[in-house]
Amino acid sequence: MKITDINNIYKNTNKTHMKHLLLAATVLISISAFSQSDKYESAMKQALQQYDSAKSMADLESIAAKFQRIGDAEKTQWLPYYWSGLALTRTGWMYFPNDKGVTAVKTDNLSSTIDALSGRINALEDKADALATDDDAKSEILLIRNMAYTQQMIIDPQTRYMTYGMQAGTALDKAMDLNPNNPRAYYLKGSSLFGTPEQFGGGKAAAKPMFEKAVELGKAEQQKPLMPHWGLELSEQMLAACQ
Repeated sequence: MKITDINNIYKNTNKTHMKHLLLAATVLISISAFSQSDKYESAMKQALQQYDSAKSMADLESIAAKFQRIGDAEKTQWLPYYWSGLALTRTGWMYFPNDKGVTAVKTDNLSSTIDALSGRINALEDKADALATDDDAKSEILLIRNMAYTQQMIIDPQTRYMTYGMQAGTALDKAMDLNPNNPRAYYLKGSSLFGTPEQFGGGKAAAKPMFEKAVELGKAEQQKPLMPHWGLELSEQMLAACQ
């Protein structure tokens, strides 16, 4: 056998070996990616179950931290930061009287507490927004900002409306522009009108069409794994309150 023949055999063997190595590497990368994706989805589903059952402020703070840890570990997913912010908005409402006039959590300085909380929420939504790639996602993120600003505003509407009320309205309007079929946007719009005096364009009559639209869109919405799914029951309750 000639030396050139041996060299050709060696080269061909090397090429075949490299192809096998590349194929094996591709398979391993694919398996790793699927494994990471499965791990992420499993962690998120478990966290969402805990979110849905959370009742106390301690529960919500814990689940907000869990979502944030998932987001920090993944680095490419906007949803963990979205859900973390939403959990914190739920803690925010606990500082205000409910429909029965009961305040779940008391604080010595409501302004400082809510302003600090809003800062945390918006920092999370900054991370979510940096990772979101479509208008529907950005619409959902803006609704979290709307709630954070609204909580800051209602501490003292007379002195805070021009700052936080305007920011809340801008966030909500932009969310509706980005996704006109977002049922949660209509729920929040209706809630804003419901709490606004009639002489300023609010009241039950003004809010009712918003809640009707929220219910219509909420019932038609196809729920997707891990995606926002809240709002329908709340919209139905508020629509009933408008009757």
